[in-house]
Parts: sequence; C-alpha cells; structure tokens
Amino acid sequence: MSVEKNHDIKPLISVRNLTKSFGKLTVLDSISTDIYTGEKVVIIGPSGGGKSTFLRCLNCLEDPSSGAVIFDGVDIADVRVNINHHRQNMGMVFQQFNLFNNLTVLENITLAPEKIRWKKAKAEGKTREQFKADVRENALSLLRRVGLEDKADAYPSTLSGGQKQRIAIVRALAMNPKVMLFDEPTSALDPEMVGEVLEVMKELADEGMTMVCVTHEMGFAREVADRVLFIADGNILEDDSPSEVFDNPKHPRLKQFLGKIL
Repeated sequence: MSVEKNHDIKPLISVRNLTKSFGKLTVLDSISTDIYTGEKVVIIGPSGGGKSTFLRCLNCLEDPSSGAVIFDGVDIADVRVNINHHRQNMGMVFQQFNLFNNLTVLENITLAPEKIRWKKAKAEGKTREQFKADVRENALSLLRRVGLEDKADAYPSTLSGGQKQRIAIVRALAMNPKVMLFDEPTSALDPEMVGEVLEVMKELADEGMTMVCVTHEMGFAREVADRVLFIADGNILEDDSPSEVFDNPKHPRLKQFLGKIL
C-alpha cells in the first residue's frame, strides 16, 4: 500500500547533497531524497554502487563527507549533534546479525532498553524491579511475535542464521524506533532461511513501520516497497514505484542491471 505524501508534512528523513568519499574515491556523489513516516523504501543496485554506504550514512555509522541528513528535524550529520541520542530512534539490522555471543537471546534484546531507558523510568516513579520486569515482558512479547519465545534463554551460537536475524530484528524493535534500517538482511542466510526473515519484515511493513532496506531480493522489493531507489556509481539513477522500476525502467544502467538479475 503506497503512502500518500502530503508535502505540507515534513519528511522523517531528509537527505540533502549527501557526499561520502574514502580518500580520493567518491562513493556517494551529492545524493538527495526524502523519506516519510510510514514509507517503505527499498534500495537496489550493483555491488559497490553505494547502497550500503548510503544506508549507513542515514544514522551516521559512516560520517558523511558533506551534506545533511535531517532526521526528525535535526541534522544528525552535524558534528555538534549527540548522534547516540538520535540513534535510539533508528533501528538497524545488519548482514551479519551482530548479536552478543556471550549473552542469551533475552539479554541481547533487553540490554539497550535497560541501559538507556532506566533514567526516564525512574523519573516516572518506577522501581528498578518494575522497570526490568516491563523490559523483559516487552522482549518476550516481541519474541512471541517472531515465533522464538522458546529461545529466550538460548545463546546465539545455538541458533540458525534465520533465527539469529529474527532476533536481530527484535532487538532493534525493542527500542521502539521511528524507522528501521535493513542492510541486506538476508544476504548471509542459506536460501531456505530467507523466507522466514522476509516474512517478519513484511509484517512490519503491513503494520506501518517506516523502513529503508538495501536488498537483492527483487520479489520483496516489488511486493513491499512504496518506492524503489536504484543506486549505482554513487548516484540515485532512478526513484519510482516498484511497477515503474521493474516493468518500465528508464535509465540505461537500470535496464542493464535488471537484464542481468531478472
């Protein structure tokens, strides 16, 4: 379902003239785009074209060389901004899960909320025990949602790749983010495990979560995206609906890309 853009409403994320260089190599070349609350934006393109770098610049895991990334009204690319405060509202799911192997599944999920939200809960009059119980119950509720409540006390090393990635998604959701960023979340999975992760992502999309996803899963892009960005050679070469991008591609580079993968 497409998001109706009311341009009187400010975008949740506004990227303006974003450039990222590594030495003399320019990976992103003055990119601009807007992402609105509730929108599902899927990014496709060839390897090395700048997709993952663009995604990582959205929460400044990569510091932009120049340009602005305005998130919820604040330019988080500004070095004077406390980026960690704003990252609390931006969930991130990586290719390689990045779970803490020495912590149980439940501990992985509750670690950030317990550390970051306790001060606010205390100010609201909650005891430490009440707060921890609330965080635990929320974590278990999220695990139930992805069918993994029985793995709460397991360690990541005992899980399949698909289970690890579902846990990584739950861990990000536990912070109740305003947007979820997915960096090729299925690329490290065996083919039979891809579906279970994509299903969780589809459910999030159906529930209205704002999502920006770099993926090679073209079926997912066609089914879930409101908009597809084709990034190659450090530029957004096409930005349109899935039907236009896949059925009526205009840029020669996109035509070449789709001809190789479809």
